[in-house]
Amino acid sequence: MDRAAAQDRGQDERSRTKDFKRHLHALKLAAMTLKNTLARWGWLAQFLHWLIVVLIALQVTLALIADDLPLGMKKLAMLARHKSVGITILGLAIIRLLWRWTNPTPALPDSLRPYERFLAHFTHAALYVLLFAMPLSGWLMSSARGFPVSWFGLMQLPDLVPKSKPLYEAMLETHDALALALGAVVLLHIAAAVKHHVLLKDDVLRRMLPFTKSR
Repeated sequence: MDRAAAQDRGQDERSRTKDFKRHLHALKLAAMTLKNTLARWGWLAQFLHWLIVVLIALQVTLALIADDLPLGMKKLAMLARHKSVGITILGLAIIRLLWRWTNPTPALPDSLRPYERFLAHFTHAALYVLLFAMPLSGWLMSSARGFPVSWFGLMQLPDLVPKSKPLYEAMLETHDALALALGAVVLLHIAAAVKHHVLLKDDVLRRMLPFTKSR
């Protein structure tokens, strides 16, 4: 009986050891996929990328709805949501840039020509600049107009500049111009991704898609 009990205990210990090793291996795999590699974007970079894409689409929708509303409480409420989403994008862009600086960046395909590499780097740099410039110009515009900026009513942000009508008008024009520039760069970015996936058939788009594997 004692021998059988000892054997059972031994099997239980081996089973627990195996379970622990499998759990540890799963945690290591999760940590590995969290970070970028030279071949693929990690899941955090993917999450930030697609979340910002969704929020940009939401921003465009909110701006179009607000433009069609007459001046009143509904319009102001819609603009407040627009500002809150803009501040969220700004915060996510900061996190994404910091994460990019502390992680490896997947290499571009060797088959790219020099001008294609230049366009790829230019597009990425322009996107980051615009992700910062758009919310900041909107924040400056609101401050110059004398309208406070809050984050979903939970936290009021400080005014960046004192009230100034000329500055407000300048920031309004700047914000509109930046919106057009962002739209153009996003279209260029999408066209490049489609070209890589459909024509060149490489992993440039696939490695940013969740739940997929690189070839």
